Amino acid sequence: MTDGTPAPGAPDNLEEVLNAVANGTLPAAKAAARLKRGEVRYLDGFAVLDAGRTVRKGVPEVVYASGKTPSQVADICAALLGSGNRVLVSNPSPEQEAELRLRLPGVPARRAGRALVLGGGEPEPTGGRVGALSGGTSDLPVLEEALAVAREMGVAVRSYPDVGVAGLHRLSGPLAELAAFDPDCLVVAAGMEGALPSVVCGLVAVPVVGLPTSTGYGLGGDGTAAILGMLQTCSPGLSVVNVDNGVGAGATAALIANRAAAGRAGGTRP
Repeated sequence: MTDGTPAPGAPDNLEEVLNAVANGTLPAAKAAARLKRGEVRYLDGFAVLDAGRTVRKGVPEVVYASGKTPSQVADICAALLGSGNRVLVSNPSPEQEAELRLRLPGVPARRAGRALVLGGGEPEPTGGRVGALSGGTSDLPVLEEALAVAREMGVAVRSYPDVGVAGLHRLSGPLAELAAFDPDCLVVAAGMEGALPSVVCGLVAVPVVGLPTSTGYGLGGDGTAAILGMLQTCSPGLSVVNVDNGVGAGATAALIANRAAAGRAGGTRP
């Protein structure tokens, strides 16, 4: 393969990799890619950072803020920024965000729904395309987190909010515009009864990632009704992530889009 993936019998440890480079059986560029794929970083006894995930998988490591102290989140982000341009933080609390801005004063920080994107610059475009729809405005914080992940993976994004089944006529215009955009995959976020992804999936010829959100009234309003409705879909081609899992939805859609883009370019992997 051309991305540094080891062939059967390839060296598995640092000494073997270095020996293979020295004797000329492994090019230096492939050796570097191989080592980066498994790179980890140990941080003060409370975190093991998967620094090689982007090279290995094409998905950046995202800092899941829940359950961590503000200081831990800031330490993790500082370490990740040391080996890359940007870091995504999923659903930080106001206290965690304040600590990040205090500890990293020179690092640009912008909100993307419920995510925080730290760092400047832009990802390298891959040619992949992801479209997005939300049932209501209340779904946007989670959907925008998904799209932040997709953008970090180099895909172009086109998004249309508030086109849910309570006013289904609102959907026709965005679907026409998405057809012109020609996305490789769609992310469709919905709370309440979660019907929109099934409707959309029955009308398009690309994979759809259903993103249930915890919006709604009373029983099932925590996302239970939405996820069960999506899982029970009769529309083929709909895959479903867990409730409020914007990171998973964005990564899945971008992996599909980047694989499609690599195929258009005649390659094997972005």
